[in-house]
Amino acid sequence: MADHHDRPLGFWMCTSLIVGNVVGMGIFLLPASLAPYGLNAFIGWGVTVAGCCCIAYVFARYAQALPDEDGPYGYTRRAFGGGVAFFVMWCYWVSTWITNATLAIGVTGYLTALLPPLGQAAQRLPVMAPVTALLLIWLFTIINLLGARMSGRVQMGSTLLKLLPMAAVILLGALVLFADPHAYAAHLPATPLSLEATAAAGTVSLFAMLGVECATIPSGKVARPETTIPRATIAGTLIAALVSIGVSAVPLLLLPQGAVAQSAAPFVDLFDRYWGADAGRWVALFVVVSGLGGLNGWTLVGGELTASIAANGIFPAWLQRQNRHGAAGNSLLLMAVLASAMVAMNYSRTLAEGFTFLSVVTTAANLPLYLVGALGLYKLWRRGLTGGESFWLRACAVAAAIYCVWALYGMGREASLWALALGAVSLPMFWLARLRHKRQAAQRATCAASSPSSAWPPG
Repeated sequence: MADHHDRPLGFWMCTSLIVGNVVGMGIFLLPASLAPYGLNAFIGWGVTVAGCCCIAYVFARYAQALPDEDGPYGYTRRAFGGGVAFFVMWCYWVSTWITNATLAIGVTGYLTALLPPLGQAAQRLPVMAPVTALLLIWLFTIINLLGARMSGRVQMGSTLLKLLPMAAVILLGALVLFADPHAYAAHLPATPLSLEATAAAGTVSLFAMLGVECATIPSGKVARPETTIPRATIAGTLIAALVSIGVSAVPLLLLPQGAVAQSAAPFVDLFDRYWGADAGRWVALFVVVSGLGGLNGWTLVGGELTASIAANGIFPAWLQRQNRHGAAGNSLLLMAVLASAMVAMNYSRTLAEGFTFLSVVTTAANLPLYLVGALGLYKLWRRGLTGGESFWLRACAVAAAIYCVWALYGMGREASLWALALGAVSLPMFWLARLRHKRQAAQRATCAASSPSSAWPPG
């Protein structure tokens, strides 16, 4: 194991990785996706935050009990074996490059609000929007190719900047509350409360909370992972939850339901309405910074995850090679190519439609890891491998598993089929990897048997 001084990611970088990845573009486009559900959105939000806190605790306990394992892949493999581990990590791996495509699309939408000439050019020449998104993906691939330390510094700076528009939204909501409390009742949604709508809204809001496990992915580059990762995971999740609930409630209550549902930049519309057009453009600027920070963080996570799967013998070995900056260069380039392909495929849809569709697919791809992770922690506790107290571990593991089942229910048939299809694609990949390993083992055995020294057993 490398000395902790050789590992560039500390507590603050890990915390900013979680906050930066969780509070990405999802929170800024989320009001438009939640608006059709009306007040059900707030109940769904509450359930989602509680469930994500339990999921965060699960991964924090994994990092504490198994600091030498290779992140979530190692945790799930220890509990259920290589087949199940690859199934869930394949789904999660797919979600990382879909997330990058989603973030690039979201940032491009806010850039058109921030830079009217870009928006006008995109209307005249539709190819401008996908080209912009592709440039963003490759820009942050280049940044990550310069190493985890450079990526971590960019992440810390963007995380600090992205909290400014969050604070501005909460401040605006507080000022309106004191100046005109009736404004919060002027546009109450008419959508009736129902279990189906609450579950669907909770699933949509889950996209804005994905990433609570991020600090465990680059565990090999984290200083003192057994203490740093659990602390950063809990701290980052709580910060992200408080910020996300606070800022999403304001536009949902202060703007008409129909207007929010149709908006490509709901926070810009909010500030345009209450503080004037210039204020909206400033918010758009910080939203873009926030989205870029999320894109940077997920690029780092995706590259490290790809290299981790390759190191475990499932993906080709060339994907784990590191460049002179210590970055998994081949993995990062592969992630960029896949995210670029996803952007190109989804620009037949509008920005809002493409973002919503990809966010649901991403959520579906994350849930197998969360569900299996929760069940695996309980299983490892039964084996006596987790140590420490048992009540909170069992309670959070069971609660996280129940929440994942509830989220799958709220996702609906289409997204569940997407998750099933993503997992099914992993099976031939796993079988091919096992076949390759068997052939390599047979070749090694043949070479050993034919070597001169092998003719004389030790004695």
